[in-house]
Amino acid sequence: MITNDKMFISFKHKVIESVARLAWEDKLDEDHIDALKYELIPGPKPQYRCCIYKEREVVSQRIRLARGKNTTANPDSKNVVQVMQAACDQCPISSYTVTDNCRLCLGKACYSSCKFGAVSIGEKRSNIDPNKCRECGQCAAACPYGFIVHLVRPCKKVCPVGAVSFDENGFCVIDETKCINCGHCIHSCPFGAISSKTYLVQIIEAIKAGKNVIAMCAPSIEGQFGEQVTLQSIKNALLKLGFSDMVEVGLGADITAAYESAEWSEAKKEGRKMTTSCCPAFINMLKNNYPEQYKENMSEIVSPMCAVSRYMKALHPDCVTVFIGPCIAKKWETLDKSVEGNADYAITFGELQVLLRSRDLEFEPTDEQYQEASVFGKGFASAGGVASAVIECMKERGEDTSGITLYKATGALECKKALALLKAGKLNEDFIEGMACTDGCVGGPSNHRAPAEIHKARKALLDSADDRQILKNIEKYPVDKFSMYRDGHMD
Repeated sequence: MITNDKMFISFKHKVIESVARLAWEDKLDEDHIDALKYELIPGPKPQYRCCIYKEREVVSQRIRLARGKNTTANPDSKNVVQVMQAACDQCPISSYTVTDNCRLCLGKACYSSCKFGAVSIGEKRSNIDPNKCRECGQCAAACPYGFIVHLVRPCKKVCPVGAVSFDENGFCVIDETKCINCGHCIHSCPFGAISSKTYLVQIIEAIKAGKNVIAMCAPSIEGQFGEQVTLQSIKNALLKLGFSDMVEVGLGADITAAYESAEWSEAKKEGRKMTTSCCPAFINMLKNNYPEQYKENMSEIVSPMCAVSRYMKALHPDCVTVFIGPCIAKKWETLDKSVEGNADYAITFGELQVLLRSRDLEFEPTDEQYQEASVFGKGFASAGGVASAVIECMKERGEDTSGITLYKATGALECKKALALLKAGKLNEDFIEGMACTDGCVGGPSNHRAPAEIHKARKALLDSADDRQILKNIEKYPVDKFSMYRDGHMD
């Protein structure tokens, strides 16, 4: 069987592309969907799993996700990240396992240490009954040779908030009260059992209905497809797809930075610490696990995605806004109806490529230039970029920033550490920039290339951008026509 991550991604995208093609052709009925399963898994021999019947069941679940639906095992789920049980059955159930090195020593320390009767003595080694084991780890600690190992399943290992557990059948279960929808578990699963819902069908239907569908490209898109693919190249391709326009979300980053800088200035005077607001996975972590700090310390300013969406909806009240970025959590943000005017849909860079292929399109190099954001707004994509832009705004207003101290939390574990210090009253820094992905959005779970390649291409593209200032830049836009606050109030 093939368990290569790239193979899973390639096949997942093939399923989504096939569904998108059916959507363009108005063929998303039961007969065509059923035929698609057999087209993707023709048989008679399996390609990925034990049999073609399991492969077709997994494809059925992938088709549901590709249509923006839940898997059948999670009909009432509100989560973007979903588990396909048919694919989640090969990982070991036992967390603690006795290795073959065990030689049944006379001391039987493992047997004596277990208070739940989970350890028994076999012919060649000790055994642990997973139905009785409570995963206390006493047997592993007691073994004088270290022959009992703790096996942590990959999805559980990478989850930064402890949202992953397993039911009595060994299936992965995601606790939606804890999950921050960061998507880290998706690419960690060696069996491709975890994925996210996709909204290409809904976008295609909006385009086919003649609606004003506007694409909003994340700052991290520059460099994703190499130095030859500029923002104008991307815009041209999106217009061919049927989008009515494209806007650089780096512009929203400029506006967010301007408003957050005013917040920071006020908070500094009051001696109050603050966190940034652009990363939805970080906000979810803050909201779910540190509710008091969410209430007291989080910025009231909306994310750059929401800022651009509100800007577009102020100009075009009936438009449909679509965010394109590297982030799974942005999909969740679009579903959070507590913040009005946000993007209607969010898709990943991989899904953008799928959408292009579904119409037999590709990016084409061009000498045309397109820029709406400052270099600082574009810099939101990288770790430290948000703080740099906020401080730049303060400098542009003539404020003294020499005494400001920052905690740049990049990666979910660093975010947890920073928030734990904040909660304990031990955070020395004035402000926290929180990004759940290592290296910021450039290191997001759905990036299209290796980080080193992205950084190289980004440098070339950003070096060609002009050096406009943030505050001067946003003067050209009607920021007084929409609210930049989460609760929707105007200044």
